[in-house]
Amino acid sequence: MNLTDHEKAMYDGEHGRAKARAMDLLVRYGEALGAERLVETNNVAGAFNASTPSVQAIAEKGMEHVYSELNLDSDEVVDVPHMVAHTCQLITGIDNDNWELQGVDKALVDMQRANEKYLGRRGVNMFATCTPYQVGNVPVKGEHCAWMESSAVIYCNSVLGARTNVEGKESTGAAALTGRIPYWGFHITENRRGTHLVELDIEVDDMMDWGLLGYYIGEVIGEEIPVLKGTGRQPDLIKLKHFGAAAASSGGVEMYHIPGITPEADSIEEAFGGRKVKGTFRYGAKERRETYEKLQSSTEKKVDFIMLGCPHNSIDQMALIAHMLENRKIHSDVQLWVHTPRAIKQVAERNGYIDVIRDAGGVVMSDTCPAISRRLPAGTKVIATDSAKQAHYLPAITGVQGWFGSVSDCVDAALTGQWNGRV
Repeated sequence: MNLTDHEKAMYDGEHGRAKARAMDLLVRYGEALGAERLVETNNVAGAFNASTPSVQAIAEKGMEHVYSELNLDSDEVVDVPHMVAHTCQLITGIDNDNWELQGVDKALVDMQRANEKYLGRRGVNMFATCTPYQVGNVPVKGEHCAWMESSAVIYCNSVLGARTNVEGKESTGAAALTGRIPYWGFHITENRRGTHLVELDIEVDDMMDWGLLGYYIGEVIGEEIPVLKGTGRQPDLIKLKHFGAAAASSGGVEMYHIPGITPEADSIEEAFGGRKVKGTFRYGAKERRETYEKLQSSTEKKVDFIMLGCPHNSIDQMALIAHMLENRKIHSDVQLWVHTPRAIKQVAERNGYIDVIRDAGGVVMSDTCPAISRRLPAGTKVIATDSAKQAHYLPAITGVQGWFGSVSDCVDAALTGQWNGRV
């Protein structure tokens, strides 16, 4: 690993023990990846907050123990200084407002709140969302980042044109303190070019369609880089958010190109950058139907729980849900949780959307989601969701049965207590 003079000084402990431990981690990490050097970053999105029972015993010793062990992979406990890079906290396991509804122990809530204060004073911004790009963290094209969270990474690389690999708690913890991350993978231009062509024979229109397309592509592409042809209308943030989350769930897609739409490809030729196309896939009505059926893991029409907002809902999605629930009541046997970033929740509160959802019998939650918290309403057996990602993970994580469909399908299920969705 080739280090600059400043990086060597950090590694040798001239800037404190925390940065020395961080540099030790980054060098070991980079050498394992075959990286020849580090690259500067001023944008880190990671998981720093201690909000699970598994780390409660560590946190009781002090928050510096948590950061040292979980974010620096260090046996040495170090004093944690202020972050060097712009750093934000991603989604956590507890909603600080609705923790009782989640069934969380008060001691765990107190620990999370204490840790938030500890981290906040050290420069970790408590966005607490899987969509930091919706609440102020919007890197520019070509900017080197160190992000966790697969749906955020694919959005960062593809839609924003910034550069990051899927990082972990340890590498983001080290990057935040040093402003460095190994230069490999998607930080390198040559590694960002397309590998496979996906030709669409049908129009992809609403959010559900984009989720289905993403899930199909993840399954057939794996960890490669798809280039899409024939997507039709210009997709917005919401559609690309759900498309990327689905592709990163069924597969390991971290980047894609839509020529004329995403920033690194004005044409199919530019998307591949002279690289030979490894293979071509076609997506039509048959593939759409088969993908939809794969996402259904239930045959029971009666539903218990509706989950909306994975990745976290935008303000437009909150407005749509409120409009659909206006002057209506959720079925007495159903619970509806709507998830959105806390910053967007505040806007939705001022706009009156929260009142509409609450009056209908729903709950608006922030900071977390059921897949991360692994907490559902008591007695839940059958869920319905508008998220292909949540439909993929939640049944496997919690053992429930699941339905996937449009926002309209899910709101209808919340109102009737029955799943009537259709492709």
